[in-house]
Amino acid sequence: MTEHHTTSGGRLSRDAFGRLQLDRDGSVVTGLVPVRSFPITAPQEGISLVDQEGKEHLWVERLDALPADMRAVIEEELASREFIPEIQRIRGVSSFATPSRWQVSTDRGDTVLLLKAEEDIRRLSTTTLLIADGHGIQFLIRNLSALDKSSRKLLDHFL
Repeated sequence: MTEHHTTSGGRLSRDAFGRLQLDRDGSVVTGLVPVRSFPITAPQEGISLVDQEGKEHLWVERLDALPADMRAVIEEELASREFIPEIQRIRGVSSFATPSRWQVSTDRGDTVLLLKAEEDIRRLSTTTLLIADGHGIQFLIRNLSALDKSSRKLLDHFL
C-alpha cells in the first residue's frame, strides 16, 4: 500500500519500488530526488524535488512547514543520500605535509581520512570547514572553536 502525503504542490507518495513520486492533478512524476539548496548553512530550508534530468517539480521553502508525515518522507530520502560525517576531534596526523592520514573522531565514529592536498580543506565560513577525503567523502567541521585545543593545533598546520 502506498502512503500519500498532500501539499499545495500536489500529492507525494512512493511507488511500488519505493521511489518518490508526485501526483499533480493526475500527472504523475516518478523517481524524484530531494536536493538541499544550502546543505551546510541552512539544511532545513530550500529543498527542491527534482527528476533524473534535474528538472524541478516541487520547491519546499522550509521542511518544518510541511505536515509531519511528508517531512519524514523527505528527510528519510535525504538521509539515504547524504553522508557528511562531522569531525569532533582530530586524534592525530601522519605528517604535516600532504598527503597525510588523519585519525579523527566523528559523529559517526572513529575513522581515518586521507588529505591529498591542503586545497582539499575548504573554508565555508569563518568557523566552518569542509574537508574532501582522498576517497571522495566530505567531512565537516561545523565550528572550529568547538574543537579541543590539540585538534585546533593540528589543524592549524594545514590552514
